[in-house]
Amino acid sequence: MKGLPNDKPQTSWHETIVYELHVKGFTKQHPDVPENLRGTYAGLASSAAIRHFHELGVTAVELLPVHYHVDEQFLVARGYSNYWGYNTIGFFTPDPRYAASGIEGVVEEFREMVRALHAAGVEIILDVVYNHTGEGSAHGPTLSFRGIDNSSYYRLERNGENYIDFTGCGNSLHVAHPRTLQLIMDSLRYWVTEMNVDGFRFDLAAALARDSWEVDRLSSFFDIIQQDPILSEVKLIAEPWDVGPQGYQVGNFPVLWSEWNGKYRDCVRRFWKGNGGTISEFASRLTGSSDLYADDGRRPSASVNFITAHDGFTLRDLVSYNQKHNEANGEENRDGTNDNESWNCGAEGLTNEGAINQLRARQQRNFLATLFLSQGVPMLLAGDETGKTQRGNNNAYCQDSPLAWLDWNLSDEQRDLFGFVRKVIELRKTEPIFRRRRFFQGRPIHGADILDIYWLKPDGTEMSEQDWNAHHARCLGMCLVGDQIDETDGRGERIVGNTFAILFNAHHEAVSFRLGARQRNIRWTCVLDTGAADESKRVFEEMSNFPLFPRSLAVLRGEPATGVADLDLTTT
Repeated sequence: MKGLPNDKPQTSWHETIVYELHVKGFTKQHPDVPENLRGTYAGLASSAAIRHFHELGVTAVELLPVHYHVDEQFLVARGYSNYWGYNTIGFFTPDPRYAASGIEGVVEEFREMVRALHAAGVEIILDVVYNHTGEGSAHGPTLSFRGIDNSSYYRLERNGENYIDFTGCGNSLHVAHPRTLQLIMDSLRYWVTEMNVDGFRFDLAAALARDSWEVDRLSSFFDIIQQDPILSEVKLIAEPWDVGPQGYQVGNFPVLWSEWNGKYRDCVRRFWKGNGGTISEFASRLTGSSDLYADDGRRPSASVNFITAHDGFTLRDLVSYNQKHNEANGEENRDGTNDNESWNCGAEGLTNEGAINQLRARQQRNFLATLFLSQGVPMLLAGDETGKTQRGNNNAYCQDSPLAWLDWNLSDEQRDLFGFVRKVIELRKTEPIFRRRRFFQGRPIHGADILDIYWLKPDGTEMSEQDWNAHHARCLGMCLVGDQIDETDGRGERIVGNTFAILFNAHHEAVSFRLGARQRNIRWTCVLDTGAADESKRVFEEMSNFPLFPRSLAVLRGEPATGVADLDLTTT
């Protein structure tokens, strides 16, 4: 790999598709990665790994922590380890446990990985933990910072002994202290200038914004990054919460920052679960969450949309379990969140019931299509594209085992799901209407009598205020007008795309859907249908019946069809 170009892909935010993975778990069981490279940085740079990224269509990998970390004593005593790595003690050191070349060659192996991924057009985003360290509470081990200058590095209570803990990990770094802030900034610059990474996802970022006690948008941490000529140019993603008072700060981070949109995750889960009263918020989340990001001048790319992440159920488990099943962690299932908004589709866990498995497969497709056709930046959890399960474990932080590693021995059903994900990602990448730089206006543009977006009820009429507030509503049509994008490309030319209608049905029964007067003289081609066994394209001109199946999503591309009457698409 030596001699590969070191140029960064510099993918625009609106073109970015993030793929969250664990360095070890991604290749540990991959049969096409040389055995001595499995689970390592070199394995992630292998041709097999890069081929998967290309086939899938992702543009960036977000790596769970690679800074050197320590395992908590209580885990070691039980024979476990901190697999996720959110227990940092070395902010300038790539963890040698993921190096095929050992501790002597870890730095160069990491750099070679970056070069290889960049040469393949894939960016590298690091998940970084600057909110706490691996020294734990006041009763934890003295490994570094505690012994150097306890009161400078950690937030202490007034007695000067006990730690203030905004992180749930025993301590909180004292980011407001000049030396601690310098440590963090020097570390960030090192990973950009020396290791050439493309950005960072900040774990529990609200804790970094607490100058004194409250979360402060004008904190010294944000201010120094805003002014830094290096860090202000890379991708910055916040996990916009911590466990302290007023710690949930989704939508409140400053310009330059994108955020893990937890409200998107929760709303989309509730909608496809079939909860009532979700239609209005669901529409906002589909269109980039302007209610969270537009007021301060940010764009849809401020919203990093996700259905699942490393912390919580995998997508397959989200549709297979009502309750967490973390017994393997040795904490009597007390660990992990109980608030999952999951639905097992009629049976808890593995089942041979064909109808339930078909529904689970359809629900996975619903979630994935929603994710990649929403405005904002989609993030896919590695393994969700092939239906990975952790057998109901929603907190696999200590599972350095096949339970958490990706399994590459795929069934036909898993290969079909992978093909579906490839298809919907390709649809996003080829159609500019699904990756707008700016929010929809919802009104005529430049005096034209055409909206750039409008919303329909199943009877074909447009949504009213009363409809948006109807608790029973579980079906919605979203029409995106391709010639009203009102954006220009890199050459300054106006972007014109295709018009699409996306029909959502979270109801347990089929719903007749009629496209109304605004669609007069348009020929519609169904290009995606999560409820149809036959994925072939279907064109609707003189035909009038459209099978909007129970709990399904359909995508129709529109084009002018002179002389074609208003189309009546109904379910037989």
